[in-house]
Amino acid sequence: MELRHLRYFIAVAEEKNFSYAAQRLHIAQPPLSQQISALEAEIGVKLFDRKKRPLQLTSAGQVFLAEARLVLTQVEHAIIQTQRASRGEIGELVVGTNSSIANSLLPDMLRIFRDRFPYVKLVLRELTAAQQIQELQNRRLDIAFDRLLNSYQQNTELCYLPIGRESLVIALPKTHPFASQPEIPLQDLANEPFVLPSTELVPSYTEIIHLCEQAGFFPNVVQEATWMITVLSLVAGGVGVALLPSNVQNLQRQGVVYKPIQGANLTREIVVLWRQEDTSPVLHEFLKVIQELTN
Repeated sequence: MELRHLRYFIAVAEEKNFSYAAQRLHIAQPPLSQQISALEAEIGVKLFDRKKRPLQLTSAGQVFLAEARLVLTQVEHAIIQTQRASRGEIGELVVGTNSSIANSLLPDMLRIFRDRFPYVKLVLRELTAAQQIQELQNRRLDIAFDRLLNSYQQNTELCYLPIGRESLVIALPKTHPFASQPEIPLQDLANEPFVLPSTELVPSYTEIIHLCEQAGFFPNVVQEATWMITVLSLVAGGVGVALLPSNVQNLQRQGVVYKPIQGANLTREIVVLWRQEDTSPVLHEFLKVIQELTN
């Protein structure tokens, strides 16, 4: 049995006439009659009472008509959904996020993508940059964000796209003596307690330590914290000062002020990463949104 047999049967059932059905299907009447007879022989029941005029369905034929319509409706639905999936209109995308991207480009990315593809399920996973890369390689993440590393340029398994640069700012308690200064030389923080993420969890913070060393001191880290909101809470509580990506200024944390670094600063190029072999239409539509926002 083929789908065309169901279409032939439905046409005859609706027209109640083989000649009219044949015209509707753009085929000759004899082959149509033969196809219907072959269909009845295959399923072992009579579908039409040919003695009546107009042509009538048998009770079995009425049941078969309802089921045949359901089958064709489901096939049409499957075709439409498959075509939508090929255009990236439906599906799922697992996106890695961290504080930096969440405080900068991510909200606009999500807003534009959801407006265009409301039926795609976006799954957001909050991970450190290092965890994102690991999960991306383990195929538990579709897209990740990190600073540009030489290893990405040499890795043939991952593709990357630069999406912007970020510098650092100093986060201070509002009551700190430096809070009234328009900008602060980094060396002035030599004797300050610092709140920084662990370099084991956030390897990129080794660069910040090197920046402090270039200013003539090694930061006195009195408390480690991974997530930016936690770092800011500790700064607000007077535990210490912090060096954070400039996008942190989008977070108006009570009790914290942000100051630019006077003189030399560390700028880092941020990239979006994905697996080279991933041909998901949903992924590539998301990448188009990112390119629109960053070009």
